[in-house]
Amino acid sequence: MAKRRRKNKKSNALPLMIVGAGLILLAVAGVFLSQRLTESATAAPTGSGAASSIPASVQYAAPELTLEDVNGKPVSLVDYRGGVVLVNNWATWCPPCRAEMPELEAFYEAHKDENFTLIGISAGDTASQVDTFIAQNDITFPMWLDAKGAALRAFRNDSLPSSYVIDETGTVRLAWTGAISLEMLEKHVAPLLGE
Repeated sequence: MAKRRRKNKKSNALPLMIVGAGLILLAVAGVFLSQRLTESATAAPTGSGAASSIPASVQYAAPELTLEDVNGKPVSLVDYRGGVVLVNNWATWCPPCRAEMPELEAFYEAHKDENFTLIGISAGDTASQVDTFIAQNDITFPMWLDAKGAALRAFRNDSLPSSYVIDETGTVRLAWTGAISLEMLEKHVAPLLGE
C-alpha cells in the first residue's frame, strides 16, 4: 500500500511539474516581450511625442509604377531613376499619416538639393482632398493620386502609412510601416544620400 501511495504521488507530480515549467516559460516570455516593447517605444520618439517606426533594410527592384499627380499629369517612378526617392503611401483620413507629414516635409526641405525627392502617394483621396491638405499643411513635395490602390499593391503592403526608399539604381533599400520621425529619417535615409 505504501508503494502504491508513492507511485500515485509520483504520477501526480508530473502534471504539476509540466504546468509549473509552462508558467515559468510564460513569465520569461512576458518579461522579454515587455522589455522589447519598452525598447521600441523609447527608441524613436517623433517631435510630437508619438512612436516612430524603424525602417527595415531590404533589397529588391522598385516596382514600375505610373499614376497621376494632383494636376492630372501622368507620372512614373522610372522618371526619378538616378536619384534617391522616398515614396510615402498615405491618406488624408489616416491620423498617423497626417501626424508624420510635418516630419516628412522638414526632411524634404532639408535634403531636396541633394539629388533626393519625396513622393507622397495618396491612397483613395480625390485631387480636391489632397489639394486642400497640401494647402493647409504647406506641403511642397510632389503628391500623386492613387484612387485604386495601385501603389499599395505594387509595394505589397496595404497598411498606411508605409514608406520606401529607392536608391539611384532603382533598388528599394529601406521599407517601413507606420509613422516615421525626422530623427529616424536623418539616421536612416540621409546616409543613403551621400553614397
